[in-house]
Amino acid sequence: MTGGTDAVRARWSRRRFVGALGAATAGGVLAGCGDGSSGAAAPTASASGSASGSPAPSAGRDGSAGSAPAASTTASSGAAARPLFIGTYTSAEGGGRGIRLAAYDPGSGRITGTGTLTGIPDPSYLAVHPDGRTLYAVNERERGAVTAVRIGDRKVLGSRPTGGAQPCHLSVHPSGRWLLSADYGSGTVAVHRVESSGALGGRTALVRHTRPAPGPGQQGPHAHQVVTAPDGGHVLAVDLGTDTVYSYRLDDAAGTLTEVAQAHTRRGAGPRHLTFHPGGRYAYLADELDDTVAVCAYDPGTGRLTIGAPQSTGSGKQGSGTNYPAQFVVSPDGAHAFLANRGANTLARYAVEADGARLRLLGTVPVAGDFPRQLALAPGGRLLFAANQRSGSVSVFHVDPADGGLRLAGEPFASPVAVCALPL
Repeated sequence: MTGGTDAVRARWSRRRFVGALGAATAGGVLAGCGDGSSGAAAPTASASGSASGSPAPSAGRDGSAGSAPAASTTASSGAAARPLFIGTYTSAEGGGRGIRLAAYDPGSGRITGTGTLTGIPDPSYLAVHPDGRTLYAVNERERGAVTAVRIGDRKVLGSRPTGGAQPCHLSVHPSGRWLLSADYGSGTVAVHRVESSGALGGRTALVRHTRPAPGPGQQGPHAHQVVTAPDGGHVLAVDLGTDTVYSYRLDDAAGTLTEVAQAHTRRGAGPRHLTFHPGGRYAYLADELDDTVAVCAYDPGTGRLTIGAPQSTGSGKQGSGTNYPAQFVVSPDGAHAFLANRGANTLARYAVEADGARLRLLGTVPVAGDFPRQLALAPGGRLLFAANQRSGSVSVFHVDPADGGLRLAGEPFASPVAVCALPL
C-alpha cells in the first residue's frame, strides 16, 4: 500500500477483497493512496521468462528483471505468439508492479511472461483501441485517472483524471474516438476524447448517478462498468450501489452523455457487469450481491434495457453470501455464454437460445484458481482467460465451439493479484 496510514490500509475497497469481508454490501474506499492523474512517472519495462506452470508468486514479487521485448515470438504450435496484458493492484500487499506483459500460444494456450510495465499506479482494468495500437488502463486510486500506452514500443502517452474516485472499468467506443470510464468510489461515468495518436484528450463528459437512492447497505452510487451498446449510439452504465443500469445517448461529435432510460434490478441485487449478445437485442447481467444473473432485452431505438427474471449462477450458494458472480463473456457466434463465479471459484457455462433471449445453464467447471475476477476470450473465441485475484494467477481454457465445453490448458500462469487479463 502506498501513501496511506494503517487505518487506510484496513479500509480496503469492497471491490478488491469482497470475499474477505463476508457478505457485507457496504464498500469501503482506498483513500489517501496517491494521485494517478497526468504527470505520472515514465514507466519502465522489465523482463520475465516465466511460463504457465510457474509456482505462485511470493508477496511483492513478480519475477521480473532486465528489459522487456515485444511479444512477437513463435509459439510452440507454429503460429506467432500473441500479446497478453494483465492488470493488477500495485498498492496491494503482494500485488504487482504494474501492467504485466506476456505472450500466449494461440494453439496451446501456454503463457510466457515478457516483462512488466511499471510506473502506472493500480492498473486494475485494461482495454484496447479498436485499431489494436493503444492500450488503456484505469488508475484505481482515490483521485482516479486513465492512462494510454502505445503498444508497439510500450510508450506511455499520458494520463488524464477521470474527475471521480476509484475508476474500476473502461472501454473504448467502437468509433475509436471516445474512452469511457466508470468510477466505483464516486458513482460517476466519464468520457475522454481519443486523439489520432491514441493519446487521451480532455474530458468531455462527467455524469454522476444521483437517483435512485442507494440500495440496502450501500452508502452511495458505485458505477461498476460502462459499455457501448452494439448500435453505437447508446452507452450503458451498470451501478452496483443504486441497483440500476443507466442508458445514455452519446453525442458522437461532442462526446457528451444524455440520460434516456433507467433499468432497475431487485433491491440489493448489486448489478456488476453487462455483456451484449452479438445480435444486439439481448444482454446478460451479473448481479454480484444476490448471486444471480438475468437476461435483458435491449431496444436499440430508445436505448432502453428491460431486465428479466433472476436465474442461477450455478454456484449452489444463492442467499448464503459466499459467491459473487463477476463477469459474463459470450462466444463470437452467440451460441454460448460463460460466467466467472468468485467464491464458488467456478466458470458457469450456458447455452444461449432463442436468438439470445434465453440462457440455459449447462454446468460449471473449476476455475483452477481463487476468486476469478474477470474473463476474456481470445480473438476467434477458442481460448478463455480467467484472472484469479486471490491466487495471483491466470487460467486458460480451450473452448469447444460445438458445445461450449471448457478444458484447462495446463497449469495457470502466476501473476500477482491478477484482476484483468486482456489477450490480443
